[in-house]
Amino acid sequence: MTARSLHEVATRTVRKVHRTGQPVRRNSYKVGARESRFWTPFDRREFNARMRAAEDHDRKNKQPGKRNGPIGHVGLEVYRELMRRIGWKDGRLEPSIATICGWLNRSVDAVTKALARLKAEGFLDWIRRFEPVENPDPFGPQVKQATNAYRLTLPKAAADFVRRLMRRPTEAQRDAAELRDREARAHRAMTEHEQAEAVAAAMCDPTSPLGRSLRSFGAAFDAKNAILSGGENPALQG
Repeated sequence: MTARSLHEVATRTVRKVHRTGQPVRRNSYKVGARESRFWTPFDRREFNARMRAAEDHDRKNKQPGKRNGPIGHVGLEVYRELMRRIGWKDGRLEPSIATICGWLNRSVDAVTKALARLKAEGFLDWIRRFEPVENPDPFGPQVKQATNAYRLTLPKAAADFVRRLMRRPTEAQRDAAELRDREARAHRAMTEHEQAEAVAAAMCDPTSPLGRSLRSFGAAFDAKNAILSGGENPALQG
């Protein structure tokens, strides 16, 4: 028993404790605070394409003389298993390191390094989290480190690789299509403006066929609605 606790027992007072006594990793967030904005649905049809993209990335970026690429064979195993376990509808993915080790029968060191390589290469992201301790001791830890929330990501080259395999337009193709669409809309708007200007000019030109027709229509309309001579109103005549 510490000196502080002896004093508090003797005086029957309990001082409010702000420190938790539990080491929590920096930039950790409370469980449930950010997951809804962090997780995204996972398209199960992309499973094979994403796996091939990761393998292609690992093979193309392998340094001469090295046994493995930047992801490594353990990293590819971890990536494949995470895709198998992810919640496809909501993207929920929050296994512990021990759980991943049990899935793959790998050591903590191997899995931890594999996760770090996947993140460094742009195939994985995560947020650290903490959660309150249930029924904590007044002077003991108030919170504890929780499992990370993971999100599967793709670097640009791998994302284009997946789109090609899925026969979807790449980012460059989408940008080119959007540019063509903007140019077409601008051309249509310019054409409509020019047509409106041409109609306005014709209306103001009494020598043009449209101008003469409009003037004739206007004269007939004025004649039909002109007030009868003497102020008579046909609607009031009995």
